[in-house]
Amino acid sequence: MASRGKHRRPRTSTLTRGIVAAGTGGAALALPLVGATGAHAAQPAQAAQTAPTAATAVPQVSLVTYQVAEGDTLTKIAKSHSTGGWKKLYKANRAVIGDDPALIRPGLELTVGTKNAGAPAGTAETATATTASTAAPATAKTYTDDLDGWIRESLDVMAQQGIPGTYDGIHRNILRESSGNPQAMNNWDSNAVAGTPSKGLLQVIDPTFTAYHVPGTSLDPFDPVANITAACNYAADRYGSIDNVFGAY
Repeated sequence: MASRGKHRRPRTSTLTRGIVAAGTGGAALALPLVGATGAHAAQPAQAAQTAPTAATAVPQVSLVTYQVAEGDTLTKIAKSHSTGGWKKLYKANRAVIGDDPALIRPGLELTVGTKNAGAPAGTAETATATTASTAAPATAKTYTDDLDGWIRESLDVMAQQGIPGTYDGIHRNILRESSGNPQAMNNWDSNAVAGTPSKGLLQVIDPTFTAYHVPGTSLDPFDPVANITAACNYAADRYGSIDNVFGAY
């Protein structure tokens, strides 16, 4: 701590009042005399007021997605959604599309931009990063527990993994292979004789299910979603897509 310095208080004259005689035709006019000297002369009060800062509402950001339809191209999608060009759109969705931007398949879900939810009136919709603590929790997508729901859930998983296939292609093959019964099992063909009977909606044998199982789905080959996605993954590897399968595969 610094040593305390010695300071001498400067001597200043106090406020004084006196009477000055001013000659006004022989009469004396009493005038007050006011004097103030030194550093302690009175200063006008300054009220520094800081205008309160209006609380700025941070608009929440939600992703805008687009499901690829038959005949779509990245150029067409980029133009209709003002994404800044197909190259920028491809860069943002490369993990979903794959290495060839020309091969976008119907059913893929692409992120085409962001929008501000609940922005104040007159506020431009500008993409604003929000922290995890302030971002609104995402609502989980639900599916019906039937053939339609299983196919739709599988298509969403496939889109995330870049596996091709359409609703019609999957539905057509399921009706041929199992008639829509997720517990169907073939106990009479050559696979069954070899000890690996075909199982589930798309009649997948265990070795194929294990080899083409899609992460994030059940490890049970009878699980409808797991069975569909594994079968479509296998079909994509061997035939290009489940849409190209029209018989035993």
